[in-house]
Amino acid sequence: MKIYYVEDEKDLAGIITKYLIKEGYDVETFYDGETAMQHVKDDVDLWILDIMLPGTISGYDLIKEIINYNPNAAVMFTSARDQDLDKIIGLELGSDDYLAKPYSPKELVLRVKAILRRGRKVSSDIIHHDGYEINVTKREIKSNGKLIELTNKEFELLLFFLKNVNVAFEREQILTKVWGENYFGSDRVVDDLLRRLRQKLPNLKIETIYGFGYKLL
Repeated sequence: MKIYYVEDEKDLAGIITKYLIKEGYDVETFYDGETAMQHVKDDVDLWILDIMLPGTISGYDLIKEIINYNPNAAVMFTSARDQDLDKIIGLELGSDDYLAKPYSPKELVLRVKAILRRGRKVSSDIIHHDGYEINVTKREIKSNGKLIELTNKEFELLLFFLKNVNVAFEREQILTKVWGENYFGSDRVVDDLLRRLRQKLPNLKIETIYGFGYKLL
């Protein structure tokens, strides 16, 4: 999963970047808002933004542009300023979390994992993907006005992928997210359910990553 980290304190940035890479994340670090602003259109799983940055572009300016191009973007703020005020402003602007400085690298990693576990936010009851219209509230799917019936588990699997577009998951991860942590059956049920989902939604671009798992394109 890809993380963009914006932090002007280079020593802190270096430490945090090493921790995140150790956890398996693909991390790109920016030291000022101007450079980061050039990448707000990129497809990123999480932005970690320091609020106070050198130059004329702050973390607040960045989140506005990020959300403008991707309303479902996941964003975490960090700041050494007044915690309550910054937290309120950050949440109002659409951030998922706020961490006050000084913080431990381990705490930041735990916050990052929690955000990414929740997956991307679905901002509307209606999702359009690959020619399908998915009504999350009614749990209905239509193609060219025709209703497509899915079982409860098929719909849960579809919704899981839609919340995590372009993110690759192992079978075990999908099993935990869709069937729950207390499921003790074979992970091959993922393959069987996915096969049925592909049959019912042939336009759905779910890529098989051999030896690993799957991702929705």
